Amino acid sequence: MKPLIEKMSSAGLKPRTVNKYIEHVKQVVESLKGPNGEPIHNRKWDVETMDLPIVEHAEQKRPSLKANAISDLIKQSSGQEQALYVLLAATGMRISEALALETRNFTNDGRTIVVEQQVEKDSVRLVKYLKTAAAKRQVDLHPDIAESLQRYTAGKTGLLFHTANGTPHLYGNLADRWFTPRLIKMKLDEEGMGWHSFKRFRKTWLRGQRCLEDINNFWMAHKPQTMSEVYSHLHEDLQLRLDEAYRVGYGFALPTANSGSVVPIVPKSQRKTATQKAA
Repeated sequence: MKPLIEKMSSAGLKPRTVNKYIEHVKQVVESLKGPNGEPIHNRKWDVETMDLPIVEHAEQKRPSLKANAISDLIKQSSGQEQALYVLLAATGMRISEALALETRNFTNDGRTIVVEQQVEKDSVRLVKYLKTAAAKRQVDLHPDIAESLQRYTAGKTGLLFHTANGTPHLYGNLADRWFTPRLIKMKLDEEGMGWHSFKRFRKTWLRGQRCLEDINNFWMAHKPQTMSEVYSHLHEDLQLRLDEAYRVGYGFALPTANSGSVVPIVPKSQRKTATQKAA
């Protein structure tokens, strides 16, 4: 392992990347088991002996889109591209999950999305497994978001986003064709500013609106960490989730029904203050 780590480090790979690759190697070694089901290589890995680089989380590039940037992306786009930006920013779904959505995945009059499949990386194939066990979930929408997506899906069946041949999009291709060129034009392109920046925006927005943490984690596909989160069953209360989705809002401007323009949305918690200021 040590020569492999030295080779990756000398090639310029970042500590986080090296650590992720080493995790895969560990999994391969641990997967080899004898007839009795016990690991053949019951190995203890020592990071110091391997000279595994330390991941400095403060130095990692995790840029997040801001609300005005998302509003601009929506305003400047149309069709599938525009609907994809709305969906990602309003739900925090992974791009592989979003591109696998079908009209049948919308329930509760369009207010809830059932996440149960994804597009396989570098393949136009839908697969039923997700990145983690927590990723199999339901994501609830604000009524305005639901209405916007219903306008987009009207008359459609099957995949929400697809190529001219009806196959799923590859998110790498969409980044090259749609997302990255717009970021460059807006002078927002930087290292790490990929599809995951929508997820960071949504997480930041939910925390800023004091979203119930158990529901926040459920929507964002984050595994419970504390015993309180493990024991909590708030995510099973559909009405509570729908009410919370309405309360926290979404923070960016949506396209109007009949034009490419956008209208700003004021969260419910801020409407009273805005009205008082106007008066």
